[in-house]
Amino acid sequence: MTDAPVIDDLRTRLEAALPGAARAWLDQATAEAAAHGGREAQSTTPTWELRFAEAGRRCGQEHADAARVLLLHAADADPATLARVYGQGTAAERRAVLHALPYLVPGPEALPLVEDALRTNDTRLVAAAVGPYAARHLAPHDWRHAVLKCLFTGVPLDAVSELDRRARADAELARMLGDYAGERTAAGRTVPGDLHRVLALAAATDHSATAVPSAPVTPSTGEEQES
Repeated sequence: MTDAPVIDDLRTRLEAALPGAARAWLDQATAEAAAHGGREAQSTTPTWELRFAEAGRRCGQEHADAARVLLLHAADADPATLARVYGQGTAAERRAVLHALPYLVPGPEALPLVEDALRTNDTRLVAAAVGPYAARHLAPHDWRHAVLKCLFTGVPLDAVSELDRRARADAELARMLGDYAGERTAAGRTVPGDLHRVLALAAATDHSATAVPSAPVTPSTGEEQES
């Protein structure tokens, strides 16, 4: 895959942010991952997977995602390995797996992980699930519902990769957004500000569809939860 420059840049930035002990840990952990890999059946948990779990403690929570992505990439983790790590992981570990997908899986084989994350109400997982991998591989119907899931849970639509490309002139998405806005208005609830932006894209070839029932508009903050 053509992701080496991106991964190299990620590692450079992470190493610059880590103190010496954490950098040494990262070097050892990624070397173990590269040596043992993630593409062969293991009778016991590979050492690099144990390192994956402790990345937050070793590198700090703010750098754990990047460290875990580097570990998965060094291990050349295949879809089966990613599914196992995801299934056994905490929410933070699952988020890192989702972030790693575009660097490791060229096809749609890992979509079940994205779909699982989109069934949760964990806004961090939802935001990670609508990244570049979903933009490439989610079917139109599922992608539209992912956009609505972001609106339901308060995840800013800036988290949705390739939103402009996939939403543009999508009449069905425009209909769904209009229905959602109408339901909120009828219930006396605010319409997320992000909705208007994506609706304008989706209705680009049908100006009549851009009309949204008037209602108070609030910006998406990532904090609102649909009950």
